[in-house]
Amino acid sequence: MSTPSGAVPNSRPVFYTVQEAAQVLRVNAATIYRAIQDDAFPAVRLRTRYVVPARAVDELAEQAAQSGGVVDIAEMAAERRTVREIERLTGGTSR
Repeated sequence: MSTPSGAVPNSRPVFYTVQEAAQVLRVNAATIYRAIQDDAFPAVRLRTRYVVPARAVDELAEQAAQSGGVVDIAEMAAERRTVREIERLTGGTSR
């Protein structure tokens, strides 16, 4: 993989472009964009562009390695939406 734009050689970027994240995860960039739109993948939107925190990609890999199983980001997103809805309904106290 080529050095991400703006990165110093031999250092890790803080953010990946969607294309770079897709390369790291070995998926199509459209898959990342769909996951972002479905609130199933973390990203920062800067006007019309998205960047993906490199740490989020690392954490997904770590979760998969630790669990020894499949990490389903759609399931994680559903859980986040449920927590947010509970917080909304209870005035911000989900615990």
